[in-house]
Amino acid sequence: MLAERTLGRTKLAVTSVGLGLAAVGRPAYITLGRDEDLGGDRSVATMRARSWAVLDAAWAAGVRYFDAARSYGRAEEFLAGWLNDRGIAPGAATIGSKWGYEYVGGWRMDAERHEVKDLSPAQLHRQLDETLGLLGPHLSLYQIHSATVESGVLDDDDVLGALSTLRAEGVAVGLSTTGPRQADTIDLAVDTGVFDTVQSTWNLLERSAGPALARAHAAGLGVIVKEGVANGRLTPRAAPAPLEAAARERGVPADALALGAVLARPWVTTVLSGAASTAQLRDNLEAVTVAWDDGLAERLDAMTEDPDLYWATRGSLAWA
Repeated sequence: MLAERTLGRTKLAVTSVGLGLAAVGRPAYITLGRDEDLGGDRSVATMRARSWAVLDAAWAAGVRYFDAARSYGRAEEFLAGWLNDRGIAPGAATIGSKWGYEYVGGWRMDAERHEVKDLSPAQLHRQLDETLGLLGPHLSLYQIHSATVESGVLDDDDVLGALSTLRAEGVAVGLSTTGPRQADTIDLAVDTGVFDTVQSTWNLLERSAGPALARAHAAGLGVIVKEGVANGRLTPRAAPAPLEAAARERGVPADALALGAVLARPWVTTVLSGAASTAQLRDNLEAVTVAWDDGLAERLDAMTEDPDLYWATRGSLAWA
């Protein structure tokens, strides 16, 4: 059963598991096994139909947080079309999106580059207008996409001022983080006092952001966890032996156990499923049935990787 929770100091209602649309909004992504998941037909019409099928299954299961981004190909477009076609009123679901990357892949599998990062104030204003043009009153949360300390975006008064204005107009604001120094970014974001939420990578392989996320939670921010199955590395097709064995003993898929580990953190508000199919979503949602205990934690602690190694491995994954 999905638990309903309040997203930090906002009044936004989310569920313990949300749905991220990175895997179904564009033809290529860095999740393992996409040929098996999607087959060869990655046309716009086919991907739209796939995204709607996953959205329908998520809605039927009680999922009420949906996460997109400007760089997720046509994810915002697909989501907006689904919301309107299904007659879902603004506020019936919490809808988040992100700015800062632009999709430049041209709907090609073999594109030289699929996205380009730009965290300038001009990009914020342009992409916010594009997002509002699609999602309009459905937009509940707008986030910086992959903020880092090095990018300087958290020291940019124009960006912070524009986000504060958006917040005053009733849209919550947040950020997502990336890289081996996520903790530094999270702490800096909390110190600004501007943000309502933080979305970060935490999984059984990459746990370094945990203490900073606990601090963010204590400061009143909603905590959204992404990449809980490590872009497919913690799913049945690639699970390390200890996770595979523990999942078999518990009678759940490896991805459900991995997401269950996330939900066991007391500072987590919601964890995102990145399912590309209804079958994957069904497996992911079994995470809510996982009974986490100290024995299980001890067995899986050895899976943790050095953050630099983890992010180097992630950076080497092919777009497919």
